[in-house]
Amino acid sequence: MRAFIAAVLVSPLLAGPPTRIEQIITHDNRTPAGTLTGGVLTIRLEAGEGEWHPDRDSDPAIVVRAFAEAGKQLSVPGPLIRVPEGTEIRASIRNTFARGTLVIRGLSTRGTSAASNDTIQIPAGSTRDVRFIAGVPGTYYYSGALEGAPAGDLQTRDAELSGVFVIDPRRASGPPRDRIFLIALWRSDNSPGAVIGRTDVFRFTINGKAWPHTERLSYSIGDTVRFRLVNASVAPHPMHLHGFYFNVDSRGDGAVDSVYDRRSPRLVVTERAAPGRTFSMTWVPERPGNWMFHCHDNYHVLRNPPLDGTPLPAEHTIHATNHAIEMMGGLVMGIEVKGRSADDVVAQGEVRRQLRLVAREDSGGTDAEPAYGYVLHAGAKSMPATRPLLPGPTIVLERGKPVSITVVNELREPTSVHWHGIELESYFDGVADFAGIGRRIAPAIAPRDSFEARFTPPRSGTFIYHPHADEVRQQQAGMSGALLVVDSPPSFDPVHDIVVLLTVPRLDADGDMVLINGSKTPVPLELRVGERYRLRIVDIHTYRPSMIVRVLRGETPVVWRALAKDGMSIPAERATERPAVQQMGNGETYDFELAPTAPGNLRLTVTSGVDVPLASMLIRVR
Repeated sequence: MRAFIAAVLVSPLLAGPPTRIEQIITHDNRTPAGTLTGGVLTIRLEAGEGEWHPDRDSDPAIVVRAFAEAGKQLSVPGPLIRVPEGTEIRASIRNTFARGTLVIRGLSTRGTSAASNDTIQIPAGSTRDVRFIAGVPGTYYYSGALEGAPAGDLQTRDAELSGVFVIDPRRASGPPRDRIFLIALWRSDNSPGAVIGRTDVFRFTINGKAWPHTERLSYSIGDTVRFRLVNASVAPHPMHLHGFYFNVDSRGDGAVDSVYDRRSPRLVVTERAAPGRTFSMTWVPERPGNWMFHCHDNYHVLRNPPLDGTPLPAEHTIHATNHAIEMMGGLVMGIEVKGRSADDVVAQGEVRRQLRLVAREDSGGTDAEPAYGYVLHAGAKSMPATRPLLPGPTIVLERGKPVSITVVNELREPTSVHWHGIELESYFDGVADFAGIGRRIAPAIAPRDSFEARFTPPRSGTFIYHPHADEVRQQQAGMSGALLVVDSPPSFDPVHDIVVLLTVPRLDADGDMVLINGSKTPVPLELRVGERYRLRIVDIHTYRPSMIVRVLRGETPVVWRALAKDGMSIPAERATERPAVQQMGNGETYDFELAPTAPGNLRLTVTSGVDVPLASMLIRVR
């Protein structure tokens, strides 16, 4: 329906009998290809066509183009090229197709701006030899496309024609301790104006498989975990890790990789990878249990539609026995952390604050487009006091203070609540039928039932709460909100500490709009010259992972100062003043300090990545 637009054509690709063609294997990007001897890697690649199984190997196949090492099976992703810095690479690439020129990018010296313009053209039935020095250490990739093929082939038959190219530092010792994940997208409909939605046939994959068939990872408490991610798809992906912060070690574009200074950490829970971009990350699991690492564009973790085009039943009609397995697909990885659980231990005599968060039907909804929301009960106070239940109430917690939030489900369908960005025990994380440890797995919250989430927030910051069962339907219905952790709730000042919550509208007819604080026409902000304000910008939209937020005077951005990302304070050397422009992905939060210097009207705008207006809020400065 709405995730992104691709101006390409339809190409029928489902494999069908009786023709027999080569079977494509998937692999985990752990075993390098070629032969490395005396500082020289010799590798022979071929591009061919075969049947690929993105789900179970026994499920239907898709005909796609893929790479192989000569003499071996075609694979998705393509063979891993991994060498030390300074290695000479001698590669031969064969175009096995009967017609069309194979165009290869990425097989040249990496780490220079000129690398972004490299191409190798190989006529049908021909072989091309190339020699080059690997280049600068980092995470890169190579890709191919067949010229002369139908235009839609770029995201159909050519969608999986890519592989990872890693260059290790010259002084690296021992076997690699990282994991490499290549993200790709295959889809059947690439007609002009086509968008990903509930009725499309597509597969978002990680290393050639879609959840729940992606690899399950396993670590122990205290391990140092390193991931390298390559986004070989045409869509941006904000990748979110549940329960832990990770450090972004580098970012790249396939040609150049920028490694960051470890003395200035970039700790986040969600990192946006644009098309054709890479990043590497490090994290240390501190608590046991089941955790997820997934794209936070909800349309990229939809249920996998049948490859024969059979429509999926509507979400609310399904009686799922496991919401994580049956109601999710695509870009998801499950991670088990082994060790003993401490749950959420409260010191003897310490009082746990009690809250109730009630999921309730709002007015004006239908079965197809429901209207839902939350009511927060804190002591004798209820927020909101009356309908409409938009926006979701802002929950304010105290750093280091244990809290119990009882989620009550008054809907006619199951739900759950994920405490996005909060460091907590797995059982309380909110992924229905997945979160927990051993046999103690948190269920979905059935209608007229409840679930108690217990945690002690360890840091002040800006976080999010939202469903993690049937996310697209329930978030679009209105179920999400900001969760703020502060040092002292009694001194919290909402006049100078302002939440800007970006969400999807309830109605499909409003699909090109973004709600700001639950409204298409948000209440203006009233600010004063010389006073300092904290803007907490929360992006919990279900799609549009490339929105840009600006604060403008006329057409010119004003200046703000960066304070935090995903609830983590930014180191002082990077907490600088800058133009008030920020690109955001779903599941990201940013805090900025805004100090108006002159009276007049400002405007906070939200646009798409190509500057299509989506929302606006007036800011009056007196």
